[in-house]
This record gives sequence, C-alpha cells and structure tokens, in this order.
Amino acid sequence: MAGEPLITVVGNLVADPEPRVSQAGKSWVTFRIASTPRVRDRQSGEWSDGEALWLGCRAYGEYADNIAATLTKGMRVIVQGRLTQRSYTDNQGQQRTSLDLEVEEVGPSLRFATAQVTRGQARGQVGGFGGGQPQGQSGWAQPQAQAQDNPWTNSGQGAQVSSNSSSDFGGGFDDEQPF
Repeated sequence: MAGEPLITVVGNLVADPEPRVSQAGKSWVTFRIASTPRVRDRQSGEWSDGEALWLGCRAYGEYADNIAATLTKGMRVIVQGRLTQRSYTDNQGQQRTSLDLEVEEVGPSLRFATAQVTRGQARGQVGGFGGGQPQGQSGWAQPQAQAQDNPWTNSGQGAQVSSNSSSDFGGGFDDEQPF
C-alpha cells in the first residue's frame, strides 16, 4: 500500500474505541468518527450542519493500545491515514460501501479543548499523544490537570483532555448510522 496519499480528517468519535486482539496475539483497535461540516445558507445567512462524513478507523500494535486507553466517545480528534473503500452486503441484502482510514496519526483537536501530553513508556515512542489514562479518569471533560514543567517526562500517565466549551462541536450526528 505504499504510495497512497494520506488524508487528514477532523471529526468526533461516535463511540468508544473497540480494542481487539488477533489470533496471533497482536492488538488492534477500531473506532468511528463523523466529520460534519458547517454550511452557510447564502440567502438566509444562517449556519447549519451539512451532511456528515462517516469513517471507520483502524490502528495496530502499541499504537492501538494508546488509542484505546486515551480516546473516548465525543472527543473531537484529528485523524490522518490512508483512505480505503470496501463494499459489503448488509443484513437486509443491500449493497453498501464504506470508507475507512488506516490510521497513521491521531490526536485531540485543541479548538474547543486542552490536552496535557505525556510520553509513553513503551520502547520506540518518541513523544506525542498516548500512554493511557490515569486510573478512574476518562480524561474528557475533566478539570485540566495541573501542568507539569516538562510534559515529556515519563510519569506513566496518559494525555488528559479537558473541555473549554459546552459546545457540541457542530455535531448533529446519530450513533445509529451504519459503519
């Protein structure tokens, strides 16, 4: 799959990531995001939600573990990856097509939230968003943790994200949409 272009999508997680383990013992995670554009009606001047783009996302290995431990439903994220398309037949016999992203990078959007980033303890990680949440905290809509002098120290705690706004981030999507 080399040479395929990377795309970047900003959207909201519509459900908690689903961690999985392959028969070979390798971890992977799936999650869905919805990216809903804001559209302005030229005649009325009013803004409304446009049609949502639904994307299934997949990541593998230690990266999958970091995603499962850090991201939760409702978080606004920036996801970069390789776009794939698959066709399938649904339960009613209808042909469907879904767009999916093989995730290269993911992180919180800081437009309506703040994040405290902590380096993961696993080998090969070079800073960034990951490492898991402190026990008992989801990290979303929690009071912001006191900033550390050096966010890259190995404290063993994951990224903490707190909301700066009561906005629903222009969502307008329904969790019952097909994957």
